[in-house]
Amino acid sequence: MGDLSWFSGAGLGLFVHWDHASQQGIETSWPLVGRGAIPGGEVEDVVSIEQYQASAATFDPSRWDPQGLARLARECGARYVVLTARHHAGYSMFHTRQSSFSIESSPYGADIVRSLVEAVRAEGLKVGLYYSLPDWHHEDYPRFEESDRPYVQGDHRRSSPEAWARYVEYLKGQLTELLTGYGAIDLLWFDGEWERTANEWHAKELGELVRALQPNAIINDRLPGQGDYVTPEQGLPEPLPAGPWELCLTMGKGWGWRPADSDWKSARQIARTLAEVAAHGGNLLLNVSPTGDGSLPEVQVERLHDLRGWVAAHGESVLGVQPAPPYVRFYGPVTRSGPKLYVHLVMRPTEKLSVRGVPVHRVRGVTLLDNGASLPYTTTVEIHAEQHDGDAALGELLIDAGEPSAALHDVVAIEFDRPL
Repeated sequence: MGDLSWFSGAGLGLFVHWDHASQQGIETSWPLVGRGAIPGGEVEDVVSIEQYQASAATFDPSRWDPQGLARLARECGARYVVLTARHHAGYSMFHTRQSSFSIESSPYGADIVRSLVEAVRAEGLKVGLYYSLPDWHHEDYPRFEESDRPYVQGDHRRSSPEAWARYVEYLKGQLTELLTGYGAIDLLWFDGEWERTANEWHAKELGELVRALQPNAIINDRLPGQGDYVTPEQGLPEPLPAGPWELCLTMGKGWGWRPADSDWKSARQIARTLAEVAAHGGNLLLNVSPTGDGSLPEVQVERLHDLRGWVAAHGESVLGVQPAPPYVRFYGPVTRSGPKLYVHLVMRPTEKLSVRGVPVHRVRGVTLLDNGASLPYTTTVEIHAEQHDGDAALGELLIDAGEPSAALHDVVAIEFDRPL
């Protein structure tokens, strides 16, 4: 197991989905096999395999600004950044001796992975790399062809034993490059595991390789049997994971840049999801998708700027926090850190805020987190309340939070005489 000490409670990370096809304004990898971005989803971009891969020859993201992206990630409160080093379509965003199908052979030429890893590390953030187990461009995988359509999850053609042995060595070779050529890598985000069994992937060997080369790196659950944490997508899982977890979430419908995507989440929705995930003990890995020239889409920059402003005033309620004790009851997300309980007002009540199941005799103050203004409150001890871990009897806290502010959502901080 890697070092989870920084990951548990980190709160927010930034996911970066990008490859040469962003020049075409289509989803990453999935159009190549005629499927939507989520297996089983609708087909949003219909292109031939030849068309999808043709833009590799013209990839020249001259407006790529890794320092600016890393700085914005830090300002938004992100503790880590994960970049697609290679997605399913097979294009490597780093210099690799294992394949000529990479950024090194493009007009741009420079190593995208290196530039972002160095920028992220310079901002004091943790470094994560996404790496796809499948490679639909590799001849030994075998390469995906038009005759393989329609794509059926987990039913891709198998190669010969000799070809598969070469492919596994290719995986090991690329992972070795990524884990030895870029300094400390804190997180490996595998994907595509559904196409083969754990034995076929040699998952145990790959996990051992990661541990040998980067002992502190943590691995997600998509390298079968090797994961340190789980990675649900696009919505809170049910049931909630018992251990470390992370929700990866798009701002729009897709992972890659698609100008046709008009279904964008508001900054308010994003802040609410961040609070909900933190209140359940997880991290939010929020996706951005650079365009073909390397710049971030304006709509995504706007969302990040809005989130940055909210985090500047409310970050202590979602970053480095824990879920509230199970006996605390409130209609929305509640987090805690030290002697404070943070109540997220994602929906405004028509009357006073009611927070139940708190040790009311230990309350030392109630404030609006944005400006520190004291809020009036009253307490009532519940007649049949039990004591929890030596706390005073639990009761109800009624808080007059006043009118909503202009924040994405307000947060009320309840301070106790000591940590709950």
